[in-house]
Amino acid sequence: MSTPQKRNLSVMPLQEFVLEGFEGGPQTQALLFALFLALYVVAVLGNLAMMVVITLDARLHSPMYFFLKNLSLVDLCYSSVIAPKALATFLSSSKLITFGGCATQLFFFSLLATTEAFLLAVMAYDRFVAICSPLHYPITMRPSVCACLVLGSYCGGCLNSILQTSFTFSLPFCSSNHIDHFLCDVPPLLKLACADTMINELVLFGICGFIIVGTTLMVLTSYGYITVTILRMCSGGGRDKLFSTCGSHMTAVSLFYGTVFVMYAQPGAVESMEQGKVVSVFYTLVIPMLNPLVYSLRNKDMQEALWRLGQRHTAT
Repeated sequence: MSTPQKRNLSVMPLQEFVLEGFEGGPQTQALLFALFLALYVVAVLGNLAMMVVITLDARLHSPMYFFLKNLSLVDLCYSSVIAPKALATFLSSSKLITFGGCATQLFFFSLLATTEAFLLAVMAYDRFVAICSPLHYPITMRPSVCACLVLGSYCGGCLNSILQTSFTFSLPFCSSNHIDHFLCDVPPLLKLACADTMINELVLFGICGFIIVGTTLMVLTSYGYITVTILRMCSGGGRDKLFSTCGSHMTAVSLFYGTVFVMYAQPGAVESMEQGKVVSVFYTLVIPMLNPLVYSLRNKDMQEALWRLGQRHTAT
């Protein structure tokens, strides 16, 4: 919310912001650059590999891997919205980002993060139908339905992004243009506002809380039914395979929802900028890097597909 000090500052149309990033001298900035670059390169290569393998291997042309391919695409774009600018600021003395560039980064960052939350819930529903209603699975999860679910995830992300970006950039900003973060996000931008930000904080907490709680309940409900169904199976091998497949998804879900909840869906989250920077590294770079590793290392179908692709490449 606004403070008396903020009200006394002159309101001026800002043309650019300064991304302060992390504190530290040249050595610290160089170390952060190396860390961010390593995370980003692994994220890009891992997600590209997932998309290529799923596209080229006909045995992976199923709803589950269609959703996984879209998740990899979102993760690839998601990290690319943040990492290049962050890397540039580590090497630059000015650390500037234009007003329009900041708004654009916030828009796509919010769109892709929300889309990922919906996609993870859709993937849980897909596993629920596949395991609990296998006879109806080909009809329930036919290609047109899968396409609509993915499109709906993007539309939901776009709606949230429009609301968050428009509410944030409709605020008047004070003469200070220093963003205490390495990216343009709602919480640090609210710190620069000269007006009362109570409504903006309620919108952030309400919408993000609704999305996170709603999708989490969908995931938990789906996996509750899945767990009961798996435990009723007679075949130990079948149980192990299903637990392995579902375990990969639950790992990705826990990592993503856990970090996003800490940042956006709890009262007072806006106040802790230092905590927010560290948490942001996890959900903007670490999670997009880990998702391909989680799904490839713990998924036998993906391992076999990677082996077949390698054999095909060696043969040629």
